[in-house]
Amino acid sequence: MDPVSVGIIGIALLVFLFLLRVPVAFSMAIVGFLGFSYLSSFHAGLKLLARDFFEQFSSFPLSAIPMFILMGSFAFASGIGKRLYDAAYTILGSLRGGLTMATVVACGFFAAICGSTAATAATIGKIALPEMKRYHYDDSFATGCIASAGTLGILIPPSTIFLVYGIMTEQSIGKLFVAGIIPGMILTFLFVITVGLLCWHNPACAPAGASTDFKQKGKALIGIFEALILFALVIGGLFFGWFTPTQAGGIGAAGALMIGLVRRQLSWRVFIDSTRDGLRTSCMVLCIIAGATVFGHFMAVSTIPFILADWVGGLPLPPMAIMGVIVMIYLIGGCFMDAMALVVLTVPVIFPVVVKLGFDPIWFGVIIVLVSEMGVITPPVGVNVYVIKGIAPEVPLEKIFKGIFPFLIAIFINAGILMAFPKLALILPGLAK
Repeated sequence: MDPVSVGIIGIALLVFLFLLRVPVAFSMAIVGFLGFSYLSSFHAGLKLLARDFFEQFSSFPLSAIPMFILMGSFAFASGIGKRLYDAAYTILGSLRGGLTMATVVACGFFAAICGSTAATAATIGKIALPEMKRYHYDDSFATGCIASAGTLGILIPPSTIFLVYGIMTEQSIGKLFVAGIIPGMILTFLFVITVGLLCWHNPACAPAGASTDFKQKGKALIGIFEALILFALVIGGLFFGWFTPTQAGGIGAAGALMIGLVRRQLSWRVFIDSTRDGLRTSCMVLCIIAGATVFGHFMAVSTIPFILADWVGGLPLPPMAIMGVIVMIYLIGGCFMDAMALVVLTVPVIFPVVVKLGFDPIWFGVIIVLVSEMGVITPPVGVNVYVIKGIAPEVPLEKIFKGIFPFLIAIFINAGILMAFPKLALILPGLAK
């Protein structure tokens, strides 16, 4: 059997394993090992499996990932998410739809110290959903908003997707992080506008909350200072070249831990649990990267990536139209695959084409993250939707998916803005050292 046919069978088997709910990392490693062994030899397949896993687990650049994940775990355990939501609620809660606006803003702030969509959605969702129920918000509107706003976790830095993309493409992590700031702010604003339009169209879906005076609003701002300081320390240090990504993650984790200790919200039990959660998530991400590396080597010997790259690069279309095709490939793939796995699997194939077309690698990284955001809320995978389902089991899954579509349009609009005005993602990286 020729290599291309073997590659196509391997991709079909991979999708089949995904549908059987086999963990993504194991699915890619199994298919990659079997395919590579068939096209070379069983002995070569065993050597590849051992080498790829060892190299990924011992990689120093990848050590930044557990550090930033640990930072997010400690930030959650320290109650930073709750204080951010309380501040946003005090300022915006009196408006019609104010609770959902506060949720979007709180997700934006928490994303600045977290880096994970699921963690952002879970942290703010646990706080916001009970309040929305108390004020009789529409279930679909409330859950859809939280699931969608959680996507800010991988766009506003620090972001695990930016980390992995930067390591794979040898781009500056600091520049990638700061490149996500302006697009993240634009998307937060678009989400707030979406909430306002939905409330204007159907006022019954989101009643107004209790009003607060200027003194209360000013006092509430104190709740966001610690998060801003932590964000400025981590991103500022990367921006000015004071420390490496791994050091930045470690300093951020230590800062979040100190905030929890000073506020006396970190007991020994909470510390152990949050560390364990961070470790579990880090292992999952690193296993996905290692499994995708094995699968990537199988794809390389099947020659499918090179054929696909030549096909995409040879399309008789202008570069921006080809970029549109690439975005659609990612959007469709994101419906069936975890965002991290999709990025790790496809970047080695797509990135050379993007560079050949003359697009800026930093700008493309932001586009990749935006499209990945769509994948974490679209069916059938929609990780964030399942996170919210776990928090609100009484809300039918189809209701949550229905609620995300207005916010999905906002992400599309943001992607269109960035494709039309690439400088929005490149202004800050141009200033970074």
